[in-house]
Amino acid sequence: MSLDGTYDPDNIFAKILRGEAPCARVFEDDHVLSFMDVFPQTKGHTLVIPKHSTARNLLEEDPQILSPLILGVQRVARAVRAALEPDGVVITQFNGAVAGQTVFHPHFHILPRWEGVAVGRHAAGGMADLNELKDLAGKISAKIA
Repeated sequence: MSLDGTYDPDNIFAKILRGEAPCARVFEDDHVLSFMDVFPQTKGHTLVIPKHSTARNLLEEDPQILSPLILGVQRVARAVRAALEPDGVVITQFNGAVAGQTVFHPHFHILPRWEGVAVGRHAAGGMADLNELKDLAGKISAKIA
C-alpha cells in the first residue's frame, strides 16, 4: 500500500480497539492503547497505537492525536526498560508498505535490545504464544508510572 489511501476500519488494530480481536494489553488510557506484538522481533516487542485515529500513517495524523501518542510511547518505553532491563531500546515507526508498514493505522514499535542478541525479522519466528505475551505484558504493565 502506498502512503495515500483510505483508512480501513477493519484493520487488525481497529479490531483490537473495538474488542473484536485479542491482545496482550500493556497499557491503556483515554488516548492510547499499548499491547505486545504477536510477531515479536525481540523479547518484549511492544506496540503503542492511538485510540481515536482514522489516519493510515503518522504523516496523515492530526497533531492533537500525536501529542498524547508520543507521551504514551515514552511512558511505555520507560516501563519496558524498567521491567526487562535491556541494554538499549529501539523505537520505530513506519509509513507506507515500502517503508515496512504492515498495519495501516499509526503505531510505534518499542523493541528492547541486548548486547549481542540479534533482532529477528517481523513474523519470521511465527506467532508468539499469547500466554507468554500476557506474562510479559503483566511485567511491563507493573512498571507503568
